[in-house]
Order: sequence, then structure tokens, then C-alpha cells
Amino acid sequence: MSKSTNKAAVPEAMGALERFKYEVASEIGVPLTDGYNGDLTSKQNGSVGGYMVKKMIEAQERQMAGK
Repeated sequence: MSKSTNKAAVPEAMGALERFKYEVASEIGVPLTDGYNGDLTSKQNGSVGGYMVKKMIEAQERQMAGK
């Protein structure tokens, strides 16, 4: 697991969010590993977070639309 100091609004979701992060990184071709990732660029790390947010918004929109 990462050593992030971020606190989740729902602590029970931390495991799922970690798995989601690695899934997204794999989808967009970012070589994220469990452990040290200091060799990744800011752009690579930012793209993972940005794409995670995009996918979460899309999922929420689908839920709100009843799909």
C-alpha cells in the first residue's frame, strides 16, 4: 500500500480506492507499482488522479440518470 497522508472521507473505502488507482494506472499505461514511484513524472501521476476523477464523475452521472 502507498504511504499517502491523505485521509478518506469514508475510511472503509481506502482499499477500493487503492485498487481503483492501480486499475486506472494500468488502463492509461502508467507503470505504477506498490512501493516507490519516485521515478514517475508529475504528468504521469497527475494523469492517474485526473482519470480517476473523470471515471468517478461518469459513474455518479450514470447513477443519477438511473442507468
